[in-house]
Amino acid sequence: MSARILATYRIACAANEIEARARALAAEQSVEMPVEAIRDPRVLGEIVATVESVRPSGNAFEVILGLAAETTGGEAAQLVNMLFGNCSLQPEVELLDADFPPGFASAFPGPAHGIAGLRERVGATSRALTGTALKPQGSTVEHLAKLAGTFARAGIDVIKDDHGLADQAFSPFAERVPAVQRAIDAANGETGGRTIYAPTFSGGPGALAAQAAIARDCGVGVALVAPMLVGLPVFVEMRRTSGLALLAHPAFAGASRVAPALLLGRLFRLFGADATIFPNHGGRFGYTRQACLAIAAAARDPWEGLEPVLPVPAGGMSVERVDEMISDYGTDTMLLIGGALLAAGDDLLGLSREFVRRVRNT
Repeated sequence: MSARILATYRIACAANEIEARARALAAEQSVEMPVEAIRDPRVLGEIVATVESVRPSGNAFEVILGLAAETTGGEAAQLVNMLFGNCSLQPEVELLDADFPPGFASAFPGPAHGIAGLRERVGATSRALTGTALKPQGSTVEHLAKLAGTFARAGIDVIKDDHGLADQAFSPFAERVPAVQRAIDAANGETGGRTIYAPTFSGGPGALAAQAAIARDCGVGVALVAPMLVGLPVFVEMRRTSGLALLAHPAFAGASRVAPALLLGRLFRLFGADATIFPNHGGRFGYTRQACLAIAAAARDPWEGLEPVLPVPAGGMSVERVDEMISDYGTDTMLLIGGALLAAGDDLLGLSREFVRRVRNT
């Protein structure tokens, strides 16, 4: 039998239906036709998904399917298609996890830089990293550059665009990115700091390539990209061709019923993210502490020689929660605080410095 991916699903159905439902899911996620109509013994033995186990889970059932690894073609979109393509259209089915056979990860690029590479860029050998965001969209280039300079003078490690900033008329990419990078360079020159900038990349492959050229020309080394918006194969191509470290944003990643640890942790890592942003528990989103810790573990646990990825808990965080977050996630983490710093108004520099101080002293 060919090497198998063991994919775990939750199916909500009656107990007397689950055996038939599991077999139907196996067919749907492999050959997408009645299995009894298949005459080719190789297809029957090597390609048709197998039902490995079925067990009760609360008011539903957990089903593990064995999916033929060769059907993924070593390609990101096809991998996700085989894991959750057609069955994502079935509201009673969720994708919980996937275990890959030995050597499977080698078909994908994985992180180019990972935690160690990002640490080297900002000169932080062991402490947690600090991050913030330029907001709000609608702001002028001049305003965003001034904000960036203030954050850099405070010593924040990574300044990213808000993911809503793109190539809009009020802040065109080709104007915003050089202006923000100049402001950060000037602040670094004043303080001796090593703050880096991650602008938002968006659009089709041609636009992304043009943005990468602009970024490289002005000394930007990190890109903020939402893999689910630009497309997974395009994200992989950016990893392979752009030369930039990739900070993965979770926008649109909640539009499907895929466990966050699998998607934001393992799959984004497999496809080339160097850091992964996710909504921390207790913020603006409904993720539990358990789900957040699982994302961090999936990002950093040893896996087929892939570089560990930096977890970035975010989403309504405050300086007061710094100690708690580092206790939860450890120092191989970047804490991202955006709006709570901007709410300081005239004391933006002071509160940003307090954020940096707390992280560096924890």
